[in-house]
Amino acid sequence: MENPQSAIRNPQFNASHARRIIYIEPFSGISGDMMLGALLDLGADFERLRAQLSLLPVEGYHLAVAKCMRAGIHASKFDVHIDHAAEHHGHLHGPSPSHSAHHHRSFRDIRAMIQASGLSAWVKEQSIGAFRRLAEAEGKIHNQPVEKVHFHEIGAVDSIVDIVGAMIALEEFLPARLLSSAVNVGHGTLECQHGIYPVPGPAAQELLKGIPTFSNAISGELTTPTGATLLASLVEGFGPRPPMKIQGSGYGAGTRDVPGSANVLRVTLGEEFAETPAVSPEEQVAVIETTIDDMSPQVYGYFQEKALAAGALEVYCAPVQMKKNRPALLVTLICPESLLGSLSRLIFEETTTIGIRQTIARRKTLQREFVQVRTRYGMVTIKVSRLDGRKMNAAPEYEDCRSIAVEQKVALKEVIAAALHAYMAADDPSHSVAKG
Repeated sequence: MENPQSAIRNPQFNASHARRIIYIEPFSGISGDMMLGALLDLGADFERLRAQLSLLPVEGYHLAVAKCMRAGIHASKFDVHIDHAAEHHGHLHGPSPSHSAHHHRSFRDIRAMIQASGLSAWVKEQSIGAFRRLAEAEGKIHNQPVEKVHFHEIGAVDSIVDIVGAMIALEEFLPARLLSSAVNVGHGTLECQHGIYPVPGPAAQELLKGIPTFSNAISGELTTPTGATLLASLVEGFGPRPPMKIQGSGYGAGTRDVPGSANVLRVTLGEEFAETPAVSPEEQVAVIETTIDDMSPQVYGYFQEKALAAGALEVYCAPVQMKKNRPALLVTLICPESLLGSLSRLIFEETTTIGIRQTIARRKTLQREFVQVRTRYGMVTIKVSRLDGRKMNAAPEYEDCRSIAVEQKVALKEVIAAALHAYMAADDPSHSVAKG
């Protein structure tokens, strides 16, 4: 099912905050407890979080949040303490308690529990969507139907608190667009229930499909399945920090203090603004023209590729009629003034012309920006053009769509349509398509 990206919204909040951005930076990975720690550090109400989580019929745990230092960064450490659980299996960001009890909760159980609770409609919808993603990933790995995927009891309590708790905390900052930088997954190996696997583990690997990731020298599992679930469920685009006026920052701490590296997740709350001038830019460009009646079309194609690679802004041709009734090509090249000499030389070297015309012209272009959207096929870049800040056009980048179409063996037009649909869903403030 297609999952177009759209800004996370809640109609009960004032529309004056509709341009809010929540920017996540998992430069040291992400886990559920780091996300909650960062949101609490940003200003989410801990007592509200505790009260809202008590609406779920889940017992045998208590919550704690404390300030700590990570490589000189003052951060908030959030913990879920499971009562009477002695056995733990560790992650870099925080041990997840487990024991040998045979109690399990299925995705169906968790969904029913959330639906029957007194939580808000938005928190219910987002929490169930996130658990569905997690169950789909686990089901694919273990070849099980989603409805039959089971979570170990202690692990399920931890996941319920982290996932539902993150939605409860996020709700305080809505409406907002959630964006993220690339995700650090760590390196090395980790020990799972069925053996040793390379980082990221199988579930996280599946959940991070289509999301930009990287690895540095820090050993261990930096991005947990719960952290990957939150990113996959909530974030509408991945890339560099967008233009925004910073309103606040929160740092969520991992468990270990890693020498030389701040083991924290940073979440920034900001207000979006347009990074474009009030007037569309004008510039001077050089225009080079020549008419050619004795050149192979193959040579023109090769020349066009070389000219664009050398910095030409545009290269095109049109049929013309020359003297002695010869059909010919009018070749036009537009380039920055600084490249006039080098590209004129290239024309003489690569074509059969013996003369060119050069003029200086003024060029006016629309302001352009590039945004990323996620489609069911993967991430696609959209080029958006504006006139005095007002959107004129939005077009998916051809190379992105082409590579996805080839890789996934789908029609190019389907990828383009999916990208446009995802962009329109994210760009329209009245659109309420839910993730998950």
